[in-house]
Amino acid sequence: MKPNIHLISIKSIIPTSNGSAVFLTGRQKIFVLYVDKTIDETMQMAIDKVEHERPLSHNLITHMLDGLGAEVERVIINHVDNGTYFSRLIISMENEIGHKIVELDSRPSDSIVLALLSGKPIYASDNVIDKVEDMSEIYQKIINTKP
Repeated sequence: MKPNIHLISIKSIIPTSNGSAVFLTGRQKIFVLYVDKTIDETMQMAIDKVEHERPLSHNLITHMLDGLGAEVERVIINHVDNGTYFSRLIISMENEIGHKIVELDSRPSDSIVLALLSGKPIYASDNVIDKVEDMSEIYQKIINTKP
C-alpha cells in the first residue's frame, strides 16, 4: 500500500548554535529539520526571492534542469531514522518518447531549496509525520521569547 503524503510548508527558520532549525508544518503538526548555516541562508534567500549576481549551486541546478527541458515537480520527505530525514526529488521532462518522471534520492534540505526556487510543493509522508515529535509547544515558547 502506498503511503499518503501531505502538503507541508516552512513555518520558520530559527538560528541555532550549529546552524538552523527549520520548522515545518503539516497535518496539524510542527516538526523540525536541522540544517547547516549555508543551507539555511540559501533557503531563506529562496523564500525571499533574492536575486544573485552569479548563480549559487542550487540556482545552477535549476538552470541546468531548465536547459534540459526538465523541471522539479515536487519533493517528498519520505523517511526519518534517528533524526535523519530522507527525501525524494521528483523531476519531470518531455522527450521524443513522451513524458518522463525521474525520482532521485536527496537530502531534504537541498530538495526543499530546489522546490522553493521552482515554486513547487513540498510533501511529507504519513510515516514521517506520524514518527516525528510534534514541536508545536516548543515552537510557541521560542516565538514568545524572541526579542
